[in-house]
Amino acid sequence: MEIDWTKINRVLVVRLRSIGDTVLSTPSLIALRRFLPEARIDILLEDWVAPVLEGFDAVDNVLTVGKDNKSRLKTAWQIRRNNYDVAFNLHGGTTATFLVRASGARHLVGYKNYQYSFLINHLLASSADFWQREKTHSAEQQLALLGFVGVPVSDRPKSHLVVTESARNSIENKLAKSEIQNPKSKIALLHPVAAFDTKQWATENFARVAEFLFDRGLPVAAVATKSERGVLEKLCRISRVPIITFDDLTLPEMTALASNAKIFVGNDSGIAHIAAAVQTPSVVIFGSSNINHWRPWTDAPNEIVFEKMPCQPCAGYFCKEFAEPECIKRVRVENVTDAIEKVLSNEVLVGETI
Repeated sequence: MEIDWTKINRVLVVRLRSIGDTVLSTPSLIALRRFLPEARIDILLEDWVAPVLEGFDAVDNVLTVGKDNKSRLKTAWQIRRNNYDVAFNLHGGTTATFLVRASGARHLVGYKNYQYSFLINHLLASSADFWQREKTHSAEQQLALLGFVGVPVSDRPKSHLVVTESARNSIENKLAKSEIQNPKSKIALLHPVAAFDTKQWATENFARVAEFLFDRGLPVAAVATKSERGVLEKLCRISRVPIITFDDLTLPEMTALASNAKIFVGNDSGIAHIAAAVQTPSVVIFGSSNINHWRPWTDAPNEIVFEKMPCQPCAGYFCKEFAEPECIKRVRVENVTDAIEKVLSNEVLVGETI
């Protein structure tokens, strides 16, 4: 059953889970909006991550769902009433499949390896089949679902986020109250935390990187959540240079801060994807993660730093091969500072070309 796109007026995109997952759905949203400029395009996200897309104009509505069953049922009824023609399942988990099915859309699009895939009537075998390559990026995996049903995606749009005026003003005010002399000057932004130990480079190493950046004339800022405050405190304590820290930023403020950075240096995380989506040059340090799948999806200068291990990539919840996660522990400071030099040099060349 092919989709007659001339008759499609309402499209739902379901992308549950994390910050990085949400950011990497933006190429698909951009492709959809370009293909269907007059259609209503909505995206369904988990409620805590929805602010990432504040101001994003490729969608008409950002719908949200909580983790409890009551919220899921309420959301199911809401999307049912919206009368979607097509629903894309960019996630594949049980909840996402249930909500896509609950939409009542005539055309439901997903992958054959999804749980309960029998509930979906447009099934793609794999992104590797679509792109004719064995290794594909997360953004490409999502774009493949669109391309599979006729949406033009061959140019592989890059991730993109909007910096809202209110968030920009808020960040300028926060920087003005900090030790930075000029709140509008470019900073170096560090993100020294990660979801798992197998992805989190040592705080001592980030301290050396902060010193390297400061000696190059860049004010240094570091971000984390309140629960990760201890890492920021340790970073400041063991570094010989001043570091501005934030543990209370909203996601729009985080986006604004990243856009104000000359370079981002951090672990593989959602924050790294935010930086990439606002075209900030970046150096991302990888441990257990799949580099081909999660590297920055951007045209901005970027480098990834990792130590190749026979057990990499892995799920990353804990290290199965060693007493400690050697994949992230073996990454040397010199390799990261070399990558920083390369990215900053490329950033200057790009600026001169423009």
